[in-house]
Amino acid sequence: MMINQIILDRILAKVEKPVRYTGSEWNETVKENAEIRFALCFPDVYEIGMSHLGSRILYNILNKREGVACERSFAPWPDMEQAMREADMPLFSLETRRPLKEFDIVGFSLLYEMCYTNILTMLDLSRIPFRSEDRGEDMPLIVCGGPCACNPEPIAPFMDAVMIGDGEEMILELTETVLRAKKNGEPKAAILKQLSRIEGVYVPSLYDWYDDGTPAVTRRIVKDLNEVEFVGRQIVPNMSITHDRVAVEVMRGCTRGCRFCQAGYIYRPVRERNKEALLKEAQRLVDCTGYDEVSLLSLSTGDYSDVRELVPEIIDSMEAQRVSVSLPSLRLDSFLKEELEKMQSIRKSGLTFAPEAGTQRLRDVINKNVTEEDLLRVAGDVFDAGWTSVKLYFMLGLPTETDEDILGIADLARKVSAAFYRLPKEKRGKALRLTVSASTFVPKPFTAFQWCPQVPLDEIRRRQTLLRDALRGIRGVQFQCHLSRLSVLEAAFSRGDRRLADVLEKAYGKGCRFDSWSEHFLPEKWDEAFSECGLSVEQFAQNAPVPGEKLPWSHIDMLVTEQYLRKEYERAMKGITTRDCREGCNGCFGGKHADACSLS
Repeated sequence: MMINQIILDRILAKVEKPVRYTGSEWNETVKENAEIRFALCFPDVYEIGMSHLGSRILYNILNKREGVACERSFAPWPDMEQAMREADMPLFSLETRRPLKEFDIVGFSLLYEMCYTNILTMLDLSRIPFRSEDRGEDMPLIVCGGPCACNPEPIAPFMDAVMIGDGEEMILELTETVLRAKKNGEPKAAILKQLSRIEGVYVPSLYDWYDDGTPAVTRRIVKDLNEVEFVGRQIVPNMSITHDRVAVEVMRGCTRGCRFCQAGYIYRPVRERNKEALLKEAQRLVDCTGYDEVSLLSLSTGDYSDVRELVPEIIDSMEAQRVSVSLPSLRLDSFLKEELEKMQSIRKSGLTFAPEAGTQRLRDVINKNVTEEDLLRVAGDVFDAGWTSVKLYFMLGLPTETDEDILGIADLARKVSAAFYRLPKEKRGKALRLTVSASTFVPKPFTAFQWCPQVPLDEIRRRQTLLRDALRGIRGVQFQCHLSRLSVLEAAFSRGDRRLADVLEKAYGKGCRFDSWSEHFLPEKWDEAFSECGLSVEQFAQNAPVPGEKLPWSHIDMLVTEQYLRKEYERAMKGITTRDCREGCNGCFGGKHADACSLS
């Protein structure tokens, strides 16, 4: 059954940005006939979901498989949700406008804990029961994957299966398993048992979160990125999106070992793509999309082995097309002055650097092996190359942080501003726009700081005020800080257990959705939901478990051993840094996974 187009047209005439729901974009894939249908769902608005590289890759991989149709769906904005409810219209896919309930598999990408209520919105609008145990044989399988899946317990009751780790190979195995079972007429229970035998797939209904902690599933990794697909023909949206450009993943993983960084641990080991393949892919994507900007993505693009050759070669090869290159993740100790000068010859966008902490003492605690000299050298290079817009990213509430560390952020900003205004007037061009952004530290699973409590809400706000006051009067500086209440809620769901599924349902029933959007965040409703479940957000966000204590995610094996994380925690508390993995193996995998890393 397809959605009634006449009714849909009436709805779209009333809502903001109707093009979010129309589909028919350049390069989309439409398969009218297929043996199995996979709805690839992103639990946020279209502009954000369409910018997600992982979804683009999986969309291409699934649609290249004969007999498989992959279609997209995004969380409808509140005005569209209301209009759909009033018209009694179910949520549908963009490609064929098929209700999600008619798909065989509905898969969600989990990038951020504050999108969880949107999952419930999408299921509710699809007329699919929230809980796995309440869904019958006629319902699609509900699966998920992504970085938040490393602690799946807060949403485990809603999921039939969770994909832990790299999805390129795993998602095909999952889809083909469901296809075989469908052809054989096997019941859901049998399908789930078969899925649980796939490396990297966790089936929550087969485990209790309070089990003894023996790993139930081991993270799946793609050993050679050169052996898996890129994004295929990247879909070009009919409206502006958050990252409106060609995106090419140059490498996966990071060797730096920042102790707060979950991605730095859960995407190990480092794997790089071949430079020639990247050049070819960048050109192919520009040709099939018409974009004039290529973004080279990774956790730390400046660490890519051939970055000094790759950047100028891309620019030179596409000079006639006036294609620019952006590096969204530059390290402060990356020596890229020549590359920056080459980049600005086409187009200057803003540059972002992440010192993370204001003093060397605290940077040593978090293992951010960069110095004030690194920052000032890079600032001098970018200003000299003509940049006037720079963003410095910091965190407040890091373990062992003091007021001196916070005031150190303002001191760094003052020195960077001074470096700009020391330039001759004719060299400066536009006025300086130096953005100092301060987020609140959120302790994450599978990091060295997973045992650390988050700073209480009142103290977070005091530290934000201290920094804001210290930055006043510094020439060219703008201050940004994130919603502190939202960071506390993120910490709770990041480290929570299955009891939070009840909280999530109650909050959704009270109107919570699009929680990461300040205009829709309802903190009082969340407080009510926690209270009605006999819980508090603080007991999860400010929990300080003892190393060795069983954690809600202890049954997930993310390859990096708990012994190594404990060692890093202890070194952090002593202010001792750990070397970059490229300088020598630190033994983070150990034991049965030791050979999984080519650097070991």
